[in-house]
Amino acid sequence: MTTLLIKNAYIVTMDDHQREIPEGGLFIRRGLIQEVGPMRDLPTTADEVLDLKGHVVFPGLVNTHHHFYQTLTRAVPAAQDANLFNWLKTLYPIWAKIQPDDIFISTQTALAELALSGCTTASDHLYLYPNGSKLDDEIAAASEIGVRLQASRGSMSLGESKGGLPPDSVVDTEDAILKDSQRLIEKYHDAKPGAMTQIVLAPCSPFSVTSDLMKQSAKMAREYGVHLHTHLAETEDEEKFCMEKFGHRPVGYMQEVDWVGDDVWFAHAVYVNDEEIRVFAKHNCGVAHCPTSNMRLASGIAPIKEYRKAGVNVGLGVDGSASNDGSHLLAEVRNAMLVSRVKEGITGYSLSNDPSRKLMTAREALYLGTRGGAAVLGRTDIGSLEAGKCADFFAVNMNQLGFAGMHDPVSAVVFGQPVNVDYTVVNGKFVVKEGQLVTVDRGRLIEKHNKAAKRLLAG
Repeated sequence: MTTLLIKNAYIVTMDDHQREIPEGGLFIRRGLIQEVGPMRDLPTTADEVLDLKGHVVFPGLVNTHHHFYQTLTRAVPAAQDANLFNWLKTLYPIWAKIQPDDIFISTQTALAELALSGCTTASDHLYLYPNGSKLDDEIAAASEIGVRLQASRGSMSLGESKGGLPPDSVVDTEDAILKDSQRLIEKYHDAKPGAMTQIVLAPCSPFSVTSDLMKQSAKMAREYGVHLHTHLAETEDEEKFCMEKFGHRPVGYMQEVDWVGDDVWFAHAVYVNDEEIRVFAKHNCGVAHCPTSNMRLASGIAPIKEYRKAGVNVGLGVDGSASNDGSHLLAEVRNAMLVSRVKEGITGYSLSNDPSRKLMTAREALYLGTRGGAAVLGRTDIGSLEAGKCADFFAVNMNQLGFAGMHDPVSAVVFGQPVNVDYTVVNGKFVVKEGQLVTVDRGRLIEKHNKAAKRLLAG
C-alpha cells in the first residue's frame, strides 16, 4: 500500500495552530502525511480509503519512559504496598532470573498494550541484563509489533558492596557497559527522520551507577549524537542518598557529572526546587512525567505546571509495568490532568482569589502526550498531524456507552474512563485495526507471557 486516505473524521492536529477539523481527513503516502485538512481539500482516491465518520483522530501518543520487562512482575504480592526503595529490593532478586526470551515476550506484551492505547512511539529503559539478555532481544521484538522504539541501553554498576542499592548479582562492570553501548549505537541507531529505532544511553539512577559511568556515558553519547536518560529526583530517599554519597542534591549531581543539555531527559523529577527548575529550563533538559507510577509508589506529584511555565519540555511515561501495573498511555494522559488538579487543590487553588491560576485542561494533557513527548525525545518528525511528518496517529470511535452525553469529542477521551483505541497507525501501517492487534497473535502472546511470569515467581 503506497497511499492511504482517512476521511470524514474529527481531526485533532496538535500543530502550532492547534487546529481541529470536524469533517477532516489525512492523505498519506509512503508513511508520511502529504495533506491534512477538510475533506473538500483532499484527494478522493487512494490505495486504501478508510471512512472514520464518528471517530476522533489524534497524533500518536509518545511514551517517554517505560520498563517493558516489568510486565512479568505485575501485582507481585510482596511488592504491592512498598515505596520505591523497598519495592526495588523486593523485585531485584526476581528480575535476576530473567532470560533473553523473557525480554522478547515482555517487550511485545508492553508494546501491544501501548498500541491499543494509542501509543505510536515508546522509549524503554532496560537497565539489567541477566543470563545473557541483550537490548537486541527488545529491538527484535519491537520490530515485529511495528511501534517506533527509543531503545535505552540502561545499566547498573553500583552494587550493594560498593554502597549502591541493587544486589551485586544484577550489576555489570563499567567497561562491559560502555563496550556494549558503543556496539548498540553503531549497529542500530538511526538518526534520520522517520527512524523506527534509535538508541539512548541510560545509566539507571544515582543510587545504582557510579559517577565515572555517568561521565563516560555522557561523553560517548555526545560523540555519537545520541540522547541520555536516567531516573532523577523520584523520591526523598534518593535525595538523601545523593546528599550522603555525592554531597549534592540530585540535580546538582547531574551538573557535576555533565548531565545537563538538550540531549538529556529525566524520569519523574518530582523533588526539585525553583532553582533546579531554572537549571532544567536553561539547559533544555526534558522531563518524563509518570503520574500513575508516582501515585502507586507514593512518590509524590511532579511540579508540571512550574516546569511548563519555565519552558521545560514535559512528556508522559507509563513507567515500569510493575509500578503502574499497566501500559495504557491514554490513561496516563487522564491521570496527568487529574493529579495536576489535585496538586492545585493542595496548594490552595481558587479561581476567585487568583484568576491567573488555571487548572490543566484535557487538551493540555493531550499535548503532553503528543507534542510534549516528541520534544522530550528530541524528535521533530512526530507528535502532530502535519504535512511532511510521520503518519503516526490513533482513532477512537465516539459511539461508545462511556462517551454517551459527552459534549466535546476531544476532551471526552481524557475526562472519560480510558478506552482501548479502534485504530493505531505507525509509519502509515496499521498496528491496531477495528480494535484488534494486526501484527501479533494476542491470545498466543498472553499465553506465553503468563507462562514466563509464573516461572519467575516459582523460584
